[in-house]
Amino acid sequence: MKKYILGALIGDIAGSKYEFNNIKTKNFQPIDEECRPTDDSIMTIAIWDMFLNDELRDRERIIDRFKKWGKKYPNAGYGGRFFSWVLGDSREPYNSCGNGSAMRVSAIGWIAQSEEEVRELSYNVTEVTHNHPEGLLGAEVTAMCIYYARIGKSKEFIKQYVEQYYDLNFDYEDLRKNYVHDWEICQVTVPQAIYCFLISDSFEDCLKTTISIGGDCDTTSAISCAIAEAYYKEIPDDIVERALKIIPNDILQIVKKVYNKING
Repeated sequence: MKKYILGALIGDIAGSKYEFNNIKTKNFQPIDEECRPTDDSIMTIAIWDMFLNDELRDRERIIDRFKKWGKKYPNAGYGGRFFSWVLGDSREPYNSCGNGSAMRVSAIGWIAQSEEEVRELSYNVTEVTHNHPEGLLGAEVTAMCIYYARIGKSKEFIKQYVEQYYDLNFDYEDLRKNYVHDWEICQVTVPQAIYCFLISDSFEDCLKTTISIGGDCDTTSAISCAIAEAYYKEIPDDIVERALKIIPNDILQIVKKVYNKING
């Protein structure tokens, strides 16, 4: 299996160890036996499963697929309101601007064939839960960055696009020293994750940079590494190998099917 569509999962898995125990340095080996897939990976795979079953324009099937995977992995670390929604009977959105919309949306950036389709499909898989304007925006911007990276746009192009919506005027050392696990909302997490991608020089550097700033680093890494994979076009073999030993087989089967469908 080639290294394809694993960026978000690897970011999530690598960051899982440090989400509540921030490391604040780049001097670590990404992914070991203490790492695991969290809600970011499970919901990312739910959207890939929708793609495999041609459900991305069917609202009821989108809801069903999220609930199916949520119930399959009920202890993945969901936020409180999403946990109630995904395991409960409600099928209505709850006006969230939480990180969940951006952390799970990477599939859209990989499969959309135009900016218009990015917007359409991102909205479809987001509004069923995160129908707050900032929740919708966080997902769309994340997916669009992946799309632009995938089709060969420059970092400067991506930066200018993002700056229409978010302030990217960060300082890495300031983030590393002061960023903490606090506001798990798109308007905080998405711009910081994109900033980490923009200042990176490789997939691995993006991964380590994102985790080293701390905070909700499994989610920020899921976002930044999804963009980084699309931009750098590769992930180091050793990181992939360690991830494959941790990713559950049912998730790996989805990844393999997606790769085969996309590449014929």
